[in-house]
Amino acid sequence: MKRNGWMHLALGGALVLGAAIANAQGPGGGHHGPFGGPMELMGFEGMHGGKLVTGAPFSATSTSTTKQTLQDGTTINRTVQGAIYRDSQGRSRREVTFTGVGPLEAAGGTHKMVAIFDPVAGVHYMLNPDKKVAHKMTLPAKGGTAGTADKAQAFRQKMQARQQQEEASGALKVESLGTQLVNGVNAEGTRTTHTIAAGAIGNDKPIQVVSERWYSLDLQTVVQSTRTDPRFGTTTLSLTNIQKAEPAATLFAVPADYTVEAGPAHGHHGGASSGAPAPPPAG
Repeated sequence: MKRNGWMHLALGGALVLGAAIANAQGPGGGHHGPFGGPMELMGFEGMHGGKLVTGAPFSATSTSTTKQTLQDGTTINRTVQGAIYRDSQGRSRREVTFTGVGPLEAAGGTHKMVAIFDPVAGVHYMLNPDKKVAHKMTLPAKGGTAGTADKAQAFRQKMQARQQQEEASGALKVESLGTQLVNGVNAEGTRTTHTIAAGAIGNDKPIQVVSERWYSLDLQTVVQSTRTDPRFGTTTLSLTNIQKAEPAATLFAVPADYTVEAGPAHGHHGGASSGAPAPPPAG
């Protein structure tokens, strides 16, 4: 496969993976990792709490910035631009534009990825604008989602239990920041401080990772978040230009000049999309 093809698959997998993690998190969750975690890197974090959101259409511009200062004083800045759309029926579209960073730099130029989730038609598309190809994946029938829902619920319960244990031990502190207007919408703020004990990862002193998230109950999405981790720097995600209006229906359809290629069924692996988790219900 050509270099651009491999890059497309890598970015596509990351985009869908980001959506899957967002589904697992919910309003109070979080993800730890380089670049502030996949959510911040992809430009959309905490879209929903593991359920299909209907009757709350919106569109927004997303900007994710990461600033990392190395020991010698060198500063590394990364920015990822994107857009999010959701209609009244729960269809969603996520766009992310990448520029050459690290391994992507060798490919050169700017690369755009688009993911469309359509729970009404029961399909998910990963669009490659460079090739004008849409990879289509069929979602399971409504009657076949019980097992998936049970697993998602079990995962959420496991994460909640873990959070309670960490709070009890003092490793995790969760504070309410109240409600305020953020980027034009009312949002509830939460500050989470996670302390990595000395010796846990070879560190001689405790490490504190601080996250602040502003979640809109009206839109059921995070509108702004900041995560500071001494190991990876500070990442800020912000949704701006938020419009509470019905997006154009064409945003949730594959353009007529695209070639549609069948992908693996939901939950299976193989073909061009092998290894990329199928997307969760959009929100």
